[in-house]
Amino acid sequence: MTTTLPDDGELSDAFSAGSEAALRAVYDRWSPLVHTLALRALRDPMAAEDVTQQVFVKAWRRSTAYDPARAPLGAWLVGITRNCIADALAERSRQAPPADPTVVEETAVTPEPTFDLAERALVRGELDRLEDEPRRVMRLAFYDDLSHREIAERLGMPLGTVKSHIHRSLARLRTRLEVIE
Repeated sequence: MTTTLPDDGELSDAFSAGSEAALRAVYDRWSPLVHTLALRALRDPMAAEDVTQQVFVKAWRRSTAYDPARAPLGAWLVGITRNCIADALAERSRQAPPADPTVVEETAVTPEPTFDLAERALVRGELDRLEDEPRRVMRLAFYDDLSHREIAERLGMPLGTVKSHIHRSLARLRTRLEVIE
């Protein structure tokens, strides 16, 4: 079930105001992306389902703290996803049986840096597929953590154009991740 909110700006505003209809629309729009990121990092469907649920519960509890002017809603949710994945990986390592002291460890690398590298490579690859203008907008949003308004000012674009580029680019990224999955 989706609600008809015209653009990400209105959806973000409604979500931050605590609208349950907006929560449903946010879940419908971004849960496939959140689940895919969790599944890729954790490699466990049940754990990915748990993380997806945790992300949206945390997002809903913090919805009034979300500021649409600071970050796109999708990027904010990806940040919560990364934190939930890190928590799940930490919990997994705490529950792992103690290592056998007679076995020499081959590597002390934790899974989290691999996830960061994989996530960055995936996002970078998808950004490279975008046309020049949307790519510049998305890089400023993802890498420089600029708000829609700051991006519009920096690039001399109308705010609505920046929001449209971000909305379409996030939709493309979500679709591409679902296809890769």
